[in-house]
Amino acid sequence: HYFDTTQFIISPIPYPRCDVFINYRGVDTRGSIAGLLYDHFARIGLRPFLDSANMKPGDKLFGEIEESIRSCKVGIAVFSPRYCRSYFCLHELALMVENKKKIIPIFVDVRPSELHVELNRNCPEKEMERFNWALGEAKYTVGLTFDSSNGDWSELLRKASTAVIDNLVAGEAVEMPGN
Repeated sequence: HYFDTTQFIISPIPYPRCDVFINYRGVDTRGSIAGLLYDHFARIGLRPFLDSANMKPGDKLFGEIEESIRSCKVGIAVFSPRYCRSYFCLHELALMVENKKKIIPIFVDVRPSELHVELNRNCPEKEMERFNWALGEAKYTVGLTFDSSNGDWSELLRKASTAVIDNLVAGEAVEMPGN
């Protein structure tokens, strides 16, 4: 029997690039919390985005990151002592807030009250206002705290994955017709 495949047109089903976008300061947390979160989320069947894991040479830095933020369902902001010194961290955070993403903050070795935008004078005032607004939105959101010197790493992963999954499930319930 001959099966004619020309009659079928395969159209891709659109789906989010990622379920959870991980926003972090690389020098502080790439080799620890950010990487562990990425690996843990992937192992439990989620589609996480971590720039160092998902991007390859030749990818447009802002384009890939911005598309991943727009398509994600939940964002994790890993706040660390030097987080606010990074234009890129604050830009990503502002994009998550502007795109009305549910953000789960994780405060690593820093209290929310210690977080302040610390950019140099080369940053336009409008960007500084945008960053301050986004930081205020995120740091006054209930999150997780973690002390990297004596915290329980497996407990942090459990709490973070529970928070992400709870928010994904809540988001699906809101999007369902008839609710």
